Amino acid sequence: MPVLIELILKSVVLVFVLLTGFAYMSFVERRVLARLQARVGPNRAGPAGLLQPLADGIKLILKESITPKAVDIPIYFLAPVLVVVPALILFAVIPVGKGPLFQLASDVNVGVLYVLGVMGVAVYGITLAGWASNNKYASLGGLRASAQVISYELGMGLSMVAVVLMAGSMSLAQIVEAQLPGNILGWYIFRQPVAAVIFAITILAETMRAPFDLVEAEQELTAGYMTEYSGMKFALFFMGEYVKMIAVSALFTTFFLGGWSGPFVNEVPLLSVAYFTIKVIACLLGMILIRATLPRMRYDRLMAFGWKVLVPVALANVLVTAVLIGLGIPGYK
Repeated sequence: MPVLIELILKSVVLVFVLLTGFAYMSFVERRVLARLQARVGPNRAGPAGLLQPLADGIKLILKESITPKAVDIPIYFLAPVLVVVPALILFAVIPVGKGPLFQLASDVNVGVLYVLGVMGVAVYGITLAGWASNNKYASLGGLRASAQVISYELGMGLSMVAVVLMAGSMSLAQIVEAQLPGNILGWYIFRQPVAAVIFAITILAETMRAPFDLVEAEQELTAGYMTEYSGMKFALFFMGEYVKMIAVSALFTTFFLGGWSGPFVNEVPLLSVAYFTIKVIACLLGMILIRATLPRMRYDRLMAFGWKVLVPVALANVLVTAVLIGLGIPGYK
């Protein structure tokens, strides 16, 4: 029973943190984009606009929720849930600090497989939203999403394989431990730079962020798979997007930035959570910066880049990594 209570408490805290993070990620993104593009941004609701997420939430709750006649009702309502839930449960295996206290599940020895499985399920919500809406724009957005995510998940999975080979384990906790030889150069972003770049690109496509936001290209598809959604159903899709941004940033931190590692974590374990949080925020700011600076790709070039560039390079990187490990090269043992 105490274990069950501990898991429930951890889950409640985690969901509260993620939902608060989702609300303020939207605020931070709008303010940072405004600063980068010489605009004002939200600054009216509360001091410096800090209550803007609360105002947006109240607006969406009170907004009329319209359900078109021709939609497939059960799937239409299920789709937003299928987008949010996988983003939330990704954190079950991510160690956000040093020790079992800061991990929801115990040290899962197939954590990487769990991550791949959950991220593969997430696209169903978007695809079903497009199909259930009975709208051509929404259907095209759903089809684009399924093709894009499947394509880029191959490159992402292969970049994870390189990390698993280096660490000798599929446990995320052990992957973090394997990056602690005593200095920052032990992080896999330095020992596996090709895998890190591929993973960074593919998580942008996985979260459908610019320049890979073809599934809701306004000039082509109105709002894509979200065209027929309004009110809180519409908000759930944004919740899924921002929570997933936090989740993939946490994964990048775990795989390539040493996870919770940092000075004095052995003496003060709580510092590990602070280091992890700082690294995740840095990744999130990087995603916002990319959105502010890069134009949207053309869809045929998006698919060609995934299949003709990322997948071959990722395969070659896995092969080279395996050979170096087999030869016992220092840094790859």
